[in-house]
Amino acid sequence: QVQLVESGGGLVQAGGSLRLSCAASGRIFSINAMGWYRQAPGNERELVASITNGGTTNYADSARGRFTISRDNAKNTVYLQMNSLKSEDTAFYYCNARTRGLPYWGQGTQVTVSS
Repeated sequence: QVQLVESGGGLVQAGGSLRLSCAASGRIFSINAMGWYRQAPGNERELVASITNGGTTNYADSARGRFTISRDNAKNTVYLQMNSLKSEDTAFYYCNARTRGLPYWGQGTQVTVSS
């Protein structure tokens, strides 16, 4: 089992910044990659950014250039730095851990961007 706990969501004005954190615990050795997904009301959950154990990153087109995913292996924590936030970034953000078995999800954190 892998446990993921997100933090850092909240309300911010358009153009502002937020940093999300996701702390992993449990069978962390089984994790191949971690990522951030988001889901807005009425929409499907979509990938925002991911990072592999080797540090390779991948971004959705909507996030590239504004968001940065990073990891602190010593703290077993992944971060999502979000800059130049837009109202369309408003969503519930979920941390994801990909393993050789089942994927794991955090409980999510709300990000609301006011225009």
